[in-house]
Amino acid sequence: MSQAAPAPQSEVETEIIAGLVRRARAAMVEFADADQARVDEAVTALAWSIYKPERAEELAEMAVADTGLGTVASKIIKNQRKTFGCLRDLMRAKTVGVIEEDKAKGLVKYAKPVGVVAAIAPSTNPSATPVNKAMMAVKGGNAVIVAPSPTGANTTTRTVEYMRAELEKIGLPADLVQVLPQPVNKALTQSLMEAADLVVVTGSQNNVRRAYSSGTPAIGVGAGNVSVIIDSSADLKDAAEKITMSKIFDNSTSCSSENAVIILDDVYDAALEALKAAGGYLATAAEKDRIQATLWIDGHLNRKVIAKDADVFAAEAGLSEAAAGAAFFMVEDSNPGPESPFCDEKLSLVLTVYRASDFDDAMAQVDTIMDVCGRGHSVGIHTDNMDHARKLAECLDTVRVLVNQAHTFGNGGSFTNGLEFTLSMGCGTWAGNSISENLNYRHFINITHLVTEIPEDKPSEAALFGDYWAKHGQ
Repeated sequence: MSQAAPAPQSEVETEIIAGLVRRARAAMVEFADADQARVDEAVTALAWSIYKPERAEELAEMAVADTGLGTVASKIIKNQRKTFGCLRDLMRAKTVGVIEEDKAKGLVKYAKPVGVVAAIAPSTNPSATPVNKAMMAVKGGNAVIVAPSPTGANTTTRTVEYMRAELEKIGLPADLVQVLPQPVNKALTQSLMEAADLVVVTGSQNNVRRAYSSGTPAIGVGAGNVSVIIDSSADLKDAAEKITMSKIFDNSTSCSSENAVIILDDVYDAALEALKAAGGYLATAAEKDRIQATLWIDGHLNRKVIAKDADVFAAEAGLSEAAAGAAFFMVEDSNPGPESPFCDEKLSLVLTVYRASDFDDAMAQVDTIMDVCGRGHSVGIHTDNMDHARKLAECLDTVRVLVNQAHTFGNGGSFTNGLEFTLSMGCGTWAGNSISENLNYRHFINITHLVTEIPEDKPSEAALFGDYWAKHGQ
C-alpha cells in the first residue's frame, strides 16, 4: 500500500494538539480508579448522549445539512440502532482489573488502557461513528480526541459537546472526549495522529494511509464494495426486499451497502422482476450511459449525485419519470473488471447487476470485483444451500460472508447475528488492515499477563516427531 505524504504542520497546530493531549491524559488520571460499574456508567452516558430521541434527530438533520449525504430518517436509525447495539455488547464485557483467569495454564489477564485515542471520523457518519469509537475507548479506560471530516465538523462538534455534557452530568471529566477545533485541516489531524497513543481511522483510504504512516499504532478499515449473490435456491422475494432495504438505507453511504448483485442464470429473469417489484428501476442501455457520465466526472465520483435521493440523481442524469420514482437504479453489466467503472464502489443508489452461468462463475465474478475494490471487506449470498455459503467463506479473501441478510443492517453487527456492533469494519491484510473483525472494545485495551508455574507440560520426542519419523525416517 502506498503511503500518503504527511501534511506540513505549524507550531500553532502542534501546540493545539499538545494542549488537547495534556487534558486527555489528565482526564485519564482522574478516571484511572474507576471500577467496572463506574466505567460502564460512563459508557452508558456516552450512549445516551446520542440515543436520546431529540438528539438523534437533531444530529441526523445536522449531518445531512452539513454534508449533503444520506437521509435524515436513516441517520436517526443509525444514531440509535448502532449505539444501542454497541452498548449491549459493551455492557457484557469486562475491561477493568482481572478480565480472565486460566488456572490450568497459570495465567491471569489484566486489562489496561491503551492511552489517548485519535478517532478519525468520516463525513458519512459524523455523529454515530464518533460516539461508537468513544464508547469503546472509554470502556477501556482511555480518553479520545475526535478528528472530524471537514464537511461534517459542525455535526461532530455538536455530538462531542453532548458527550461531554453527559460525562459532566455524572461527575466525570469531560476531557475524556474532545474534538479538534475548527477549521479542521489535514495538518491538524496529522499532528493529532502523531501525538496520540493509538489511531483508529474510519473513512477514505487516504486517511487510512496517513494513519499508517503517522508512526503511531493504527487501526484502519478497508474500502467497501459489497457483492451479493442471488443463488438458484434463494427466496427471490425475500432477497429482493432485503437487498432493496439495504441498498436504499442512508442513500447507500454505508461501506456495507450492496454495490453489485450477481444472479444465477436459471433465476436471473425472475430475480430481476423481484427486484423491480421491490422498487428497483432497470436502466436501458442509453440510460446506463447517462448514469455513467453523471456518476463519474474525470474518473471521480460526482458529489452532486452520490448519496442523493433517486429523484435528484434522475434529474441530474436526465432519466425518466419512472426512474425518478424508483427506490434505486439497476444497471446490467458483464465481464466485471477494472475497465468497467460499474464494477467499483458507487456510494449511490446505483446497483450493478451481473449474470452468472453457475455458482462457480458467480464466485469468480465476486473475486474479480474484489480485485477492483473491496477485497477483504464482505460479500453476501441469498441461498438455501449452505454448502454454497460455506464455499464462499472457504475460498474468498473476505472477512465476512452474510447469508440471507440485508447487508447494511447485518455487516456492522445485528440483533439477529453474532457480529459485534460497530461502524468500522476491519478487512484483514487483504486490505492492508491489522484486524480482520469488526472494531470492538478489545482493540482499546492492553493486556498484562500474570504468569505462574504449572506442572510441566512437555510431551516426549516420540509424541511430537513419531508420525513424521514413521513416514519419512529420522
